[in-house]
Amino acid sequence: MTTTSPLTHFDGQGQAHMVDVAGKAATHRVAVAQGRITMNAATLAIILEGSAKKGDVLGIARIAGIMAAKKTSDLIPLCHPLALTRVAMDFSADTRSASIVCQATVETVGPTGVEMEALTAVQIALLTIYDMCKAADRSMTITDVRLLEKHGGKSGNFMATP
Repeated sequence: MTTTSPLTHFDGQGQAHMVDVAGKAATHRVAVAQGRITMNAATLAIILEGSAKKGDVLGIARIAGIMAAKKTSDLIPLCHPLALTRVAMDFSADTRSASIVCQATVETVGPTGVEMEALTAVQIALLTIYDMCKAADRSMTITDVRLLEKHGGKSGNFMATP
């Protein structure tokens, strides 16, 4: 029996498959994702002062996020390998909530989007912060990871609601 599914990674028989993007137009595609890591105020102070024993926490997290975006197809089954044209990682500290917000912007010109690359970049950057600071604070919590926006492609634009 053949069925139609709104989930693109399943064929008519319900079997997982890699989506064929050969017939799709190569367009400029952008995705922005964001997440947060909350920690003790003293841990945030260590990061902001640059006094972590393992080095520049946010600098290393930035590189980790960029590397993760580039390796997304190695981590996520059925994800296409993409030639990324830009990965930007931004961090902002919120001293009121003792947290750091990470935002990744990923771009390509191709036949498929970069949402997974942006989401992967954010999560790996936040995990890197955790790894670099876990000796000082094992209670850190990663939350609110989500796609904020995407542009390009057949499905058009998406903007998350606040």
